[in-house]
Amino acid sequence: MKMPFANAPMRLFWFATGLIALGLGAVGAILPLLPTTPFVILAAFAFGKSSPALQKRLEESAFFGPIILDWRANGAIAPRYKAIAVSMMAAAFILSIIMQVGTTILAVQAVVLMAAAAFILTRPSGPKVQKAPQDGPPSP
Repeated sequence: MKMPFANAPMRLFWFATGLIALGLGAVGAILPLLPTTPFVILAAFAFGKSSPALQKRLEESAFFGPIILDWRANGAIAPRYKAIAVSMMAAAFILSIIMQVGTTILAVQAVVLMAAAAFILTRPSGPKVQKAPQDGPPSP
């Protein structure tokens, strides 16, 4: 089976991206400073381009597998992970203010963090609920 990015430099790029993303996701699972979900999803995607065996192993992981499968099936991020991600973004911004980072940097950081928070918060929180079809008028 030929990979879409079968040439060595691209496979190496995707493999390195997967390792870095997985490492950041693992750190985020331990420390509440980084969101885990986006990094794990990125790692699965990158490993899919470079090492299908690692992608499969990640998807079958008891810890990371459900996050990936929920994202693929529903484009969803669990409410708990949404809250953690947005809280950590706010904490990072507050820390920047406390550290008296320059106004321009704060403005850029605010725009980027708001865009990331908007993306996370607009994702579904769970499986899409299908409405049951109505066969006729409701009975009295």
